[in-house]
Amino acid sequence: MDGLSVQDIVFQFIGGLAIFLFGLKYMSDGLQRSAGDKLRDILDRFTTNPFMGLLAGIIVTVLLQSSSATTVLVVGLVNAGFMTLRQSIGVIIGANIGTTVTAFIIGIDIEAYALPIMAVGTFLLFFFKNKKVTYFGQTVFGFGALFYGLSLMGEGVSPLENLQAFEDLTVTMSDIPILGTAIGAIFTVSVQSSSAAIGVLQSLYAENAIELDAALPVLFGDNIGTTITAVFAAIGSSVAAKRAAASHVIFNVVGATLFIILLAPFTALVEWLATSLSLGPKMTIAFAHGTFNLTNTIIQFPFIGFIAFLVTKIVPGEETMVDAKPQHLDPIFLSQSPSMAIYQAKSESLHMGQLAIKGLEQTREYLNTNQSKHSEIAYSFEDAINNLDKKITNYLTQVSSEDINEADSATHSSVVDIVRDIERIGDHFENIIELNEYRIANKVNLTEQANEDLNEMFDLTIDTVQKAMQAYETDDAELARNVMRKENEIDEMERTYRKKHIMRLNEGKCTGTAGIIFVDIISNLERIGDHALNIAQEVDQDKE
Repeated sequence: MDGLSVQDIVFQFIGGLAIFLFGLKYMSDGLQRSAGDKLRDILDRFTTNPFMGLLAGIIVTVLLQSSSATTVLVVGLVNAGFMTLRQSIGVIIGANIGTTVTAFIIGIDIEAYALPIMAVGTFLLFFFKNKKVTYFGQTVFGFGALFYGLSLMGEGVSPLENLQAFEDLTVTMSDIPILGTAIGAIFTVSVQSSSAAIGVLQSLYAENAIELDAALPVLFGDNIGTTITAVFAAIGSSVAAKRAAASHVIFNVVGATLFIILLAPFTALVEWLATSLSLGPKMTIAFAHGTFNLTNTIIQFPFIGFIAFLVTKIVPGEETMVDAKPQHLDPIFLSQSPSMAIYQAKSESLHMGQLAIKGLEQTREYLNTNQSKHSEIAYSFEDAINNLDKKITNYLTQVSSEDINEADSATHSSVVDIVRDIERIGDHFENIIELNEYRIANKVNLTEQANEDLNEMFDLTIDTVQKAMQAYETDDAELARNVMRKENEIDEMERTYRKKHIMRLNEGKCTGTAGIIFVDIISNLERIGDHALNIAQEVDQDKE
């Protein structure tokens, strides 16, 4: 076997694979950090219909160099209520096309320059302080490492061409395509990267270790295996997120099945492309991958509605929809009626306040049941609150540039302040969720009395926030003063429960860790009460 032992082959292959995976991940992270929230905004803004979702999925996946990262992002957006199921299917289909770019990059075959590219990336990483430059350096280093790992893998698998057992396996895979598909799926699941699996396949084919009719079923299996990442991301998420993941599985399994049936004509097509375009072995696999995903998309795209219907039957349950997008911020009012625009912003802030109340209720449920579905829903509400905070603030910033009267100016300032307070309420219930997650992970138990105290304080806090929002909506000064009294009760309750906690600690009824968690939770509830007070004071001072 060209002087290489089995150990040499295994070590060189797994070492090369490790460097390849590291390079791919490092490059993807660099690209993602460079883009920041822009990728999320692309998905949020440009997915108005399945076709736009398809284009957005392609663009984001090309930028991320990872279909898995895109599908995980999509599952998160669906879970947070920013994207519908139909929109998500379009993006997932687009991600399948976008991921083929990695195979084409590998097909360029610049392995000889891998080490100099890594050197350039290292220079940018270590000799520059600017974050954008270091992120670019990370991307460049990852790009070089990808090719260096690919080179090592190629050297490792080259002796397999003369290994009888491997030759027998490839013959069997040619005769039984479903075996190759299973091997491709299992390998992709193992390395959690379809790009890596395709890269290995390209190396094997380039070294003549596998025939094309055996390689193509493995390629189909890679596409099935990549769906497992979205499945993992959907575990514990909302029903809608589970359905998005299921649609990814259905789309890729149907596509693979269809092309296994049409394997002979598809193999002939790929061979014709390779001959006509004078493609090298790695680029031949890249074209096969691209043709497969593009054709699969053309065939299945008209059936997005049916796929959405099918997954709703496969994954039963009611979707917990979060009204994450603005409902009242009509841009037409910005220039035509600034006064009406301010009123619209107030309406949106009331919507934001209702999300905060629901988030608090889900946080309390999570505290009592420890069921992750409640924390996931609460996180979705917090995500929606942050989104509305940004959208309302931007909207009001545009209003402030218009000529508005003194009364409207006062309302404008009031809405800005109240939006900030609601956003902070979201931050505090997120803190409580994280504290409970820590408690569960570290098996910390609160006493029965501590749980009763927390529920009592939660009830009072939620009621206070509800009344603060009612006072804000109805402009009721008396109700606002009632909120102020309730906030005093929250403060007094927090002081009382701190003292009771110290007594339990001294009596040895609870641990120090449990005590810290308890105190941090009631501190966050007290701070939520403070923000409810701020809202009430805005209402009360308007009446003075």
